[in-house]
Amino acid sequence: MVKILIVEDDPTICDIVGETLARWGFEIVQAEDFDKVLTLFLHESPHLVIMDINLPSFDGFYWCNKIREVSKVPLIFLSSRDTSLDMVMSMNMGGDDYIQKPFHTDVLLAKINALLRRTYSYPEPRSNIMEHDGVVLSLDDGDARIDGQKADLTKTEFLILNILMKHKGMIVDRKKLMRSLWEDESFVDENTLSVNMARLRKKLAELGKDNFIMTKKGRGYIIQ
Repeated sequence: MVKILIVEDDPTICDIVGETLARWGFEIVQAEDFDKVLTLFLHESPHLVIMDINLPSFDGFYWCNKIREVSKVPLIFLSSRDTSLDMVMSMNMGGDDYIQKPFHTDVLLAKINALLRRTYSYPEPRSNIMEHDGVVLSLDDGDARIDGQKADLTKTEFLILNILMKHKGMIVDRKKLMRSLWEDESFVDENTLSVNMARLRKKLAELGKDNFIMTKKGRGYIIQ
């Protein structure tokens, strides 16, 4: 089981993150003594660390530096500050990623899965989350989220987005898309596909993703 160490002194954020990750099958360790973060890290040997920057006594940069003296474990910084200096410092101090508060747990989960795959060649835990270019698709809830904002999708809209995201970077022709939808018991004809595609694009555009799905005239659709 993948173990994640959470070093966060805000109990509400710590509990929300911990409960969310535990639901997706991660083993969670939460720091309680913020003067002994390195001791806890050495004792638990986590696969990944989530580190707040603002901590009592010593900040997250200090503890990241201490961890980097003994380990290359992937580390994600959390920060309520919005200066570019914090992001630069996070990377310079050995952080692998940076998330500004407030954040949506789906985004954090997607970043965790990406780091774990990159570091350990692990298959993505069965979190049923897909992410590309800031769009997070929940295979369980059937909705899409962008920067924490949710777009409620119909079954057909969800299936269309799911298929295109699975084949991101590739053109999916209309007939293949319709055959895939037919297999999922959502029969569509040419006109139905066009209507659902237009509605899906409108929902994504309302959340700031105007050209997420591109049309290749005479060929099909692509998410690049």
